[in-house]
Amino acid sequence: MPLFDLPLDELVAYRPAVPCPDDFDDFWASTLDAHAPAAPVFTPVDAGLPLVEVFDVTFAGYGGAPIRCWLVLPAAALPVPCVVQYLGYGRGRGEPYSWLTWPAAGYATLVMDSRGQGLLSAEHAGATPDPAGATQGMLTHGLPDRDGYYYRRLYTDAVLAVEAARAHPAIDPARILVAGGSQGGGLALAVAGLRRDVAGALVDVPFLCHFRRGVELVGTEPYAEITRFCAANRHAVDRAFDTLSYFDGVNHAARATAPALFSVGLMDQTCPPSTVYAAFNAYAGPAEIVVHPFNGHEGGASTRLRGQLAWAEKVTAGTPLP
Repeated sequence: MPLFDLPLDELVAYRPAVPCPDDFDDFWASTLDAHAPAAPVFTPVDAGLPLVEVFDVTFAGYGGAPIRCWLVLPAAALPVPCVVQYLGYGRGRGEPYSWLTWPAAGYATLVMDSRGQGLLSAEHAGATPDPAGATQGMLTHGLPDRDGYYYRRLYTDAVLAVEAARAHPAIDPARILVAGGSQGGGLALAVAGLRRDVAGALVDVPFLCHFRRGVELVGTEPYAEITRFCAANRHAVDRAFDTLSYFDGVNHAARATAPALFSVGLMDQTCPPSTVYAAFNAYAGPAEIVVHPFNGHEGGASTRLRGQLAWAEKVTAGTPLP
């Protein structure tokens, strides 16, 4: 798996002109204004884990659809900071046993199911159907209609997940981080741009950034879904990319102000490094990036956690970042 994208010195300076619609902010303001947070339901779960508390959470997402989450609370002095975690493409929330790292470090974690995803995953099963249908091909579900596009629903769910976390009395509402890798990193980035009141964002090898570059540079999934859509719908190519501009992580990054920690794999042929750097270089808040020169889409894998824990400790303690 050789290096295939721009050299690192060019990536560091890479600031492409990603189109941003004139009504971008109005579109998102009206979308979110139509979805006032409702009181979530926290149902205790006996997971056989006596050192943590586990809740099966349901909150009203886009269109009032019920969105499922796990909330895992640590045995710590309350209130605690919380990491709201978003999932990679095709994954569901799985079981609570997969989400113990942050609680072991003294953080609550709320893991949001991605509607309509994980329903075909044996390892990371989902529990949240999308009322609009589809169990695969979510990246093109609803293209080229921005109002009916799948990610309008998912981004709204992701914003409302932060409000669901804030509703639990054990969580400090001023110390909520958003986090995820791949699609989850793209969602964390979007939420940081749409909600200026999150404390920080952990954005690993993010998907959903600089769509056109990703589509034109790699033939891997999931960007290949867009390639196939454009090949079959030649008349709708411009409209498709216009829709995608409302969801592009580069445009959301330009509106984010919370501290952020990015990561990138320079051999990543799923989310190419230039798409990650396009978002990182557009990020309006204080941001750092961890570079993995010989890694693909796995990035730092589990080794990333040590650095993330140290970074999160500084952010939630209010320590100035370099």
